[in-house]
Parts: sequence; C-alpha cells; structure tokens
Amino acid sequence: MTSEHADLIKSLDLPAKVRLLTGASAFSLHAEPSIALAAMNFSDGPTGVRGLKFVGGAVTTLFPNATLLASAWDERTAYEVGRMLAEEAMAQRIHVVLGPTINLHRSVLGGRLFEAYSEDPLLTGKLAAAYTRGLQDLAVAACLKHLVANESETERNTMSSVVDEATLRELYLLPFEIAVEEGRAWSIMAAYNDVNGVPATEHEHVINEVVKGEWAYDGLVMSDWFAAKTAADAANAGLDLVMPGPDGPWGDALVAAVRDGAVDESVIDDHLDRLLRLADRVGALGTPRDYPQDLPTPSSHVRREQLTRLAAGGITVLKNDGDVLPLDRSKTLALIGRHAVETIDMGGGSAQVNPPYQVSVAEGLAELLGDKVTVVDGVEVRTRPVPARGGFLSAPSSGDAGIEVTLFDAAGNELERRHAAQSKTMIGMDDDFEGTVATARLCGRVAYTGPVDLGVFGVGDWRVTLGDSMHEFSLRVAGGNFGEEVLTPPYRTDTYMAIEGDIFEATVALEPGPGLFGLIGRVASRETVDVIDDAVRAAAEADVAVVVVGLTEEQETESVDKSTIHLPGAQNALVEAVAGAARRTVVVVNAATPVVMPWLSRVDAVLWAGLPGQEGGHAVAAALLGDIEPAGRLVSTFPSADEKAPAWSVTPVDGELRYDEGTFIGYRGHFAGRAPEPAFWFGHGLGYGRWEYSDVRLVLGDAPSITATVTNKSKRTSREVVQVYLRPVERDEPVRLVGWTAVTVPPGQSARVTVRTDRRLWRKWTDGGWTRIAQGGEFLVARGLGDIRARVS
Repeated sequence: MTSEHADLIKSLDLPAKVRLLTGASAFSLHAEPSIALAAMNFSDGPTGVRGLKFVGGAVTTLFPNATLLASAWDERTAYEVGRMLAEEAMAQRIHVVLGPTINLHRSVLGGRLFEAYSEDPLLTGKLAAAYTRGLQDLAVAACLKHLVANESETERNTMSSVVDEATLRELYLLPFEIAVEEGRAWSIMAAYNDVNGVPATEHEHVINEVVKGEWAYDGLVMSDWFAAKTAADAANAGLDLVMPGPDGPWGDALVAAVRDGAVDESVIDDHLDRLLRLADRVGALGTPRDYPQDLPTPSSHVRREQLTRLAAGGITVLKNDGDVLPLDRSKTLALIGRHAVETIDMGGGSAQVNPPYQVSVAEGLAELLGDKVTVVDGVEVRTRPVPARGGFLSAPSSGDAGIEVTLFDAAGNELERRHAAQSKTMIGMDDDFEGTVATARLCGRVAYTGPVDLGVFGVGDWRVTLGDSMHEFSLRVAGGNFGEEVLTPPYRTDTYMAIEGDIFEATVALEPGPGLFGLIGRVASRETVDVIDDAVRAAAEADVAVVVVGLTEEQETESVDKSTIHLPGAQNALVEAVAGAARRTVVVVNAATPVVMPWLSRVDAVLWAGLPGQEGGHAVAAALLGDIEPAGRLVSTFPSADEKAPAWSVTPVDGELRYDEGTFIGYRGHFAGRAPEPAFWFGHGLGYGRWEYSDVRLVLGDAPSITATVTNKSKRTSREVVQVYLRPVERDEPVRLVGWTAVTVPPGQSARVTVRTDRRLWRKWTDGGWTRIAQGGEFLVARGLGDIRARVS
C-alpha cells in the first residue's frame, strides 16, 4: 500500500476500518481514538451553514442564494462567500460544508436550481473553484455536488438520466473538472439518480475511471443522504463514504463482502486513506485544531454589510425605460405585493437555515424613505400554507416568537421540551435524548383578533383546539416517502375567529420514522378583487408604484420540480392592474429562476432580485435607490413562455429522463434556433451604466484572448461584464461562453480589458478521446447574446 496513512490503516482490523466508512449519525462521522481520529461534522451549506440539526438548530447566517451570488459573474465574490461560510462553519465546529451545488440549469423547471449557479459549465466551474478555495483556505472542506446529471427532482431516487458520453464530458462533468483542477476540492457527493442505468453511487466509469483516474482526484467521494443501496458494487465503484449513519448498506455486509472475496481489502484501505486525508486537511486527525474565538456573529455589523453588498450586487436590471431607476428619493412610492411584506429569502428543503432575522422589502425601503412609502399587501401567492412567522404565534411559557413543543414517550413520560422559533421542528431524525417519541404537543399563543387560518402539518393522528373549537383528523403520505414526510409533509388548515392571546394547541400521535411537524398561523385570506382594488388606489396616488412578485419555496425547493414558469396565483393580474393605474411602474421579481412576464411591455422597469438572504430587504432597497449598483448578469436564459426552451421536460418516461438536446441547453439551444428567441438572454443585465465598445482585437495563442476598450457613457460609476462567446464553424457544435472580464469604470471614462478564453472550451469528445474543435468560426463580444457588440473571426 502506498499511503501516507499506511501505518494507521494497518493498525485497524477490518470491522474497525469499515465502521469508519459509514456516518455515526445524520451529520457526523465516527471517531477512532486509537489513531487520534476525531469525529468530523458535516453541514448542508447552499445558503448557510445549518449545522447538525435539520430543523431548529443554531441561529446561523442566511446568505443570498447561489443564482443571485453567481449573477455577479465574479470569482472574487465566490471566494469571499467561501471564506464567510468557512467562518460560519468554524463557529459551529463543522469540518465539511456540503456545497457548492454545481449541477447545471438544464431545464428551467428544475426545483433545485436555486442552489446551483447557472446553465453554463464554465461560469459554474470557475465560481465553484473560487468558492472552494475560499472555504478550504480556512481548512474547511467543500463538497462538490451532485455527481452527476442531477438536474431535476422528479423521481430523483429512482430515475435514470440518459446522457451520451460527449454531453456528459463537455457539459455536466466540466464544472466538476474545473472545481477539482482549480479549486482542489477535498470531497465530492454522488447523486441519487442513475446515469445511463447505473446508480451514481455505483458508477465505476464516472467515479473510478474519470474522477479518480483521469483527473487524479485524491479527495473523498461520499453518497448523498440515503443514496447508497449496495455494499460490494458501491465500494468497488469508488464510493468512499456512506451517509448518513449509523445504519446503512455497508457495515457487516461490506465486511462479509471482503471476506467472501467480492471486495479486495485494498479497496477498503483506499477508501479509508481518503477519509483520513480529509480528516488531516480539516484538522480532525492528530493534534486537534484551534478555532478562532472572534468570528463574526450572524447578526453582526460585518455580516450585515457583506450580505447587503453581495445580494445587491447580484440583483439584475432587466429593463429600465426612461431611467426610472434608480428611484428618486423625493418621490412618493406605493410598495405593493405579498413578496414586499413577506419577502422570500431562501428556497426549500435542505438549503433552509435558522437565521437571526429576515428583512422584508417593505422594512428595507421604509428605513430609507420613511413616510414616502405606502405599503399594500398583495394577492395570495401560495397553494400550500407555511409555518407561522413574524410573531403571529408565540410560545406560551416565554412569549418568544414561534411555538412550544413537548415530546412524550408511549407511557406519557416527557422526553423533551423545546422552543421552535420557526414554528416547526424535526422529530425522530437528530434528537438528543434517549427514548422514542410517541406523541408530541405543539402550542402557540395567537397575536391577532379576528378571522385566522390555523393548522398543522406532519404525519400522524391529530387533535387540535382553539378555545371551544376542536378537530380530530389524520394526515398521511402515500407510500411513506421520506422526502415527502420531511420536505413536503401533509397539512390541514381551518378558519377560526380568534381573540388575541388565545392558545392554539395540537397533539399528534406519531408514526414510526422521522418527520417534520409544525403549526400554521396567519390572518385569514382576503378576496383577490379586494386586494387588487387596494393596490390600484395606492398606485394611482403615488409617483411610482413598485410591485414585488415572485415564487415561493413551493416552486423552488428540493424534492419537487415546477410544472410552469408562470407566477403563481393572480400576481400577473395584480401587475397589469397596477401598471394601468400608476404613473410609473417598477416590478421586482423575488425568485431565483426564470418566470414569464406577460406584462413586460406595460411596465417601466424590472429588477430580478433572486432569493436575497437575511438582508434581502436592505439589498433590494439599496439597488432600487442606487446606493449599490445592481450590476448582475443573468445566469439562466429566460424563455418567453412555457415549453419555449431547448430542454423542458423534467418528468421521466418509464424511469428515464433523456438528455436528447445534448450540449444545446439554455442559450446554446436558443442561439442555434432549437428554441424561439428568449425573453432575456443568459448574460443580460443593464446595470445603471451605458456602454460603448471599441478597438476590439484578437490576440492569438493556444487559447486566444480578446482585447477591447469599454467606455462608460453614463453619469454614474458602473460595472461592466465583457463576455466572449465562441461560435464554432461546425454546425453540430454549439456557441459557448469561453471567457469574461468585469471592470468598474467612472462616468465618461474608458478601460482596456482583456478576456482570456478557456482552453477547455476549445475541445470536443470524439471516439473515446478529446480533440480540438475545427479552426474557424468567430468570437462574439457581447453583453449577453441579445446584445452583441463585436464579431471577430
């Protein structure tokens, strides 16, 4: 064995080795004192380091989502985010952050796209590499996920992505390759899905031949949670670690496979060597690492500045007729929409964290404009209710916002009493007590007098009471699917007449297994026509109407894909009505992914704001007022309508999802005429500057460069992103982004920029190997492919 840890490995017997290759709990690994190996802790990390609890854990920073951060098109931003996440991890003694997510935006229907950077492999790979360096420079491991062809959620545990080898290499593996080569990521996560009929956790070709073989990857490959199903097949295919624990398909079965000759013990030793290398890198092997004591807290001034700047800088100006933006502070403003008062700052599923606060757009603008802002709630945006928020329910014993949860065993003994600040709690997954929960009591004090919608969610038999009202019912998930019970549990709501101070109490008899439980509470919904009438009156009286619309965690979530890119509810009708009454109308889109805008021609300006994190309201306000330039560029192409994209369906047929569009996803397919002209191209973004391009030149070399002079013709300092695309001469090769450079220029001044193209985009996979694409074609120097400024042969 040639291993830096050979002596440590030899000191362990086979069962001891195998024990270390499955998690000890949901998010931690086993320690082994005999070799000075400490337990390692993992945490989800797409929009914050949640910690060891799936729900209700430590208060931690809520970051802007991945698409919003990626919209900066800035490796320095990605690196800064990585370092910030490392600080968050160190504060909780987390060794591995499970991110970045670097699957591509193949179809805009993908429910989990908000966690992933973009539709382009180069942009995704470069940002992932920088993010990884930021984390690992502080000795916290990144984990690239999800390997591979995992671009949708429908039937994700059983479906097979059918992808030809060229598409797999040139498109879907490329971000992983870049992040391994330039970021030297210390871990990778294998996905739930199959790839060409082979489970991703058992994919010999991808893991052993490509990643560990061709790329000479020396890091660790772990399974997604519950993704691994076999012992010998997964171990032989290169999977190093099975998560979570303590149970799983390895353990005794893998020991038996070695003793029966199905797995060579040298395979186990290699897996353990990689695990120990990871432990060494993060300070869990040998002398324990020292952690800094002066790290920024989630609500510190340092974090507030960083999060506001990062979110605002990624916000993208899609339209700005008549320079209505930035807003004039002297004008009156009607701020309208449910997303204005309940701004959506994070997506659903494992990306959710427990932030110290979340600033709404209404709060952010009111702080800066005071009584010049009139706030009007909008139409209903959800079909599924959410846990009570904003202090609508409070714990009876303490008065703190949220609910009180008491857990009992089958004999009625109290096991634990906990405060759930988010009005929801996980039971049966990562509990910190002995015993098994049989029933749970959830209660909250209502902070409103009048008609209210109150309810519960979670699998079990329920009894709920408010005053003299009582209901009994059962909630179930067909088939007992873990993903649904945890990520989209069943619910029920009823309308009550409440008096402020009433106690809403619910008791549930639990089914075996983990589940998510909570209380729903909000003011009862109003009729849509009445809401729109209020909005129209406010818009007519103000100088400018700002309507905030968007999606929710129903559409942008793990485990569920979208079926449309239209806004939910009557939001389009709301925008149309406001635009007809207002002098000027600005729309802010609070969504991480593309939406259809049938009202686009009737409004003056549109800002795309992503899911902006805990400082979201401050960031949107800063962007609207020009305190921070919203200099973002789109990371996904916005189709003009449903199905008007080169790759659309995310629904497997007979268990297979065929990637028949090949490498022509997103802008590549639109530009080739395989889908109609989009509403907005990948790379589009106006910022608050006006730009002139001149003296564009080609500098030849193995990977040629483009130089150009850009002049800021506006009256404001502005940031420009000079994008270079290659349009190959070969018709079966798509146009592709080959490089970009960003520059900030004062008003009236010019800058000379150089864009170096990436050599990896000059190749194609043919007959089992890499070859260079044909000479010829042209470079397109552009502000997105809808605004090409120069063509260079």
